[in-house]
Amino acid sequence: MQPKSAQPSTTTPKGGRWRRRKHARPAEIVAAALKVFSERGFNATRLDDVARSAGVSKGTVYLYFENKEALFRAVVAEEVLPQIARVEKMVDAYSGDMAELLRQLVEQWWETVGESPLSGIPKLMMAEASNFPELACFYVDNVVRRVRRILVRVVERGIDDGQFRSCDPAYVARALLAPLVFSVVWRRSLEQFDSDPYDARTFLHVQLELTLHGLTRTAATTGASSDDGPRH
Repeated sequence: MQPKSAQPSTTTPKGGRWRRRKHARPAEIVAAALKVFSERGFNATRLDDVARSAGVSKGTVYLYFENKEALFRAVVAEEVLPQIARVEKMVDAYSGDMAELLRQLVEQWWETVGESPLSGIPKLMMAEASNFPELACFYVDNVVRRVRRILVRVVERGIDDGQFRSCDPAYVARALLAPLVFSVVWRRSLEQFDSDPYDARTFLHVQLELTLHGLTRTAATTGASSDDGPRH
């Protein structure tokens, strides 16, 4: 019988496939975690669930991620932040009408977030923020504030170019974000129980056009000073 040392070793193609598979495991685990977190929420998700969804052992998950909190941070870093970076580059390169840019941003947001597993993350954070304050702070600092800054920049550019009237860009950014967040939270919670469903794209379009109408109205048509604040 031929000794083991003389037997053919693992072939290069097979070894290459194994190495590629091992290298891809963190990304596969993160993708599986996004799906499970979106469906079950943070607290109810177990790493066993993520491992099963990724087709790996629980020990393999721990090989790459210290705990569930670290895995969630990786989901945000790998799945959410690249989308924000892409939008930042888009805004930097854009030189046209700011109202049209806002329309494009809302449409792309719904395509990349609202209609994908990413839509589960805002609902998860709103539902469980008080139970996991460190994760909530991480999400607000790295996602919410960064998105708000993008919208503030667009509004400020519109004001500087004379496309929008004078206003508080920070509050306009919040007004733009509110229907986006509502849409994904509603879709993943109460929509299934509503006997009078609505089309999210139409809702977002109506909300955006109402906001743009307010941004582009002049003081002459409103009969008020452009920098008037709320009246009590």
